[in-house]
Amino acid sequence: MPDLSIIIVNYKTPQLILDCLKSVCQYTSDIRFEVLIVDNQSGDASQAIVQAAYPTVRWFDMGYNAGFARANNLGIRQAEGRNILLLNSDTLLLDDVLSHCVRVLDTQPDVAAVSAIQLQANRQVRPNLYTTFGQMRRAFYILPGGVAADKFLYWLMPDPHYADPNQVEWLSGAFLMTRPSVIEKAGLLDESFFMYGEDVEWGYRLGKQGRLLLLQNEKFVHLEYGSNEDNQQHVVTHINRFKPQVQVSQLLWVRKQYGAGAYLILIGHYVLMIPVVFIWKMAVNLRNRRLPWAELDNQWAFTKQVGIFLRFFWKTLFNRPGFYKV
Repeated sequence: MPDLSIIIVNYKTPQLILDCLKSVCQYTSDIRFEVLIVDNQSGDASQAIVQAAYPTVRWFDMGYNAGFARANNLGIRQAEGRNILLLNSDTLLLDDVLSHCVRVLDTQPDVAAVSAIQLQANRQVRPNLYTTFGQMRRAFYILPGGVAADKFLYWLMPDPHYADPNQVEWLSGAFLMTRPSVIEKAGLLDESFFMYGEDVEWGYRLGKQGRLLLLQNEKFVHLEYGSNEDNQQHVVTHINRFKPQVQVSQLLWVRKQYGAGAYLILIGHYVLMIPVVFIWKMAVNLRNRRLPWAELDNQWAFTKQVGIFLRFFWKTLFNRPGFYKV
């Protein structure tokens, strides 16, 4: 039995996977591992490219673009290791972090899952690295920046405090190591999610099985949007800070974990903000002696996004199983 099964979901990223596996093989020692790649109907030569370099890789085809949760669940079902790692294709290891994480799970039975600090391509710690449910929920509210607004949101949605500085409420699915026995009790990833939010919801269930640790002394590189030529995140504005798919998935998470009331408050907030963002921008235009309807592209984009959220409203409100793909 391998010490670790590494599961990587592929969607047209063979070169990223080659780079990722090169770093895995270069730095990992003292443990036996297998690699499983689940392909989301890439429709390219990914399998041939990867297996030419790494012939022992076990390859599975979903047959359609199943997203993150369903593809990883297939990999989990096929895994043979005594530990399981979900690893993004756009990641790079810098040292023997995998062996270190396996050692934590082997020596601390009260730990349900473990991860490492994410670095950007420039090797700087990724900003806005959320580790609590409160941080994530507060980010969804579009309020004027400032200390008062931050304090108000924190009062509504506070963060827990742990004695262990490594302990967190959830771990990113970009690098998440756990045991099959934990997954058996917590359940697989929720397959209603297409992408984003599924690891947050899973973290809630994993956390019921034991502590979740984000090891401050262990690091890995997460390129994020690595298929983009410049490896940079997309530019966002204050009111359009998330992609529609991100927001739809996170709204689903809020509904599942916090109930219909929390979901209705959040979706109501977005609907009520539509006239607010228009009135605010028109007032700014008038103050700057411009036509009131000038430069409203950002506001119209926000309105369009809210319209996308509302397409999933009833389905989310009643928490219906499905495939929440924008």
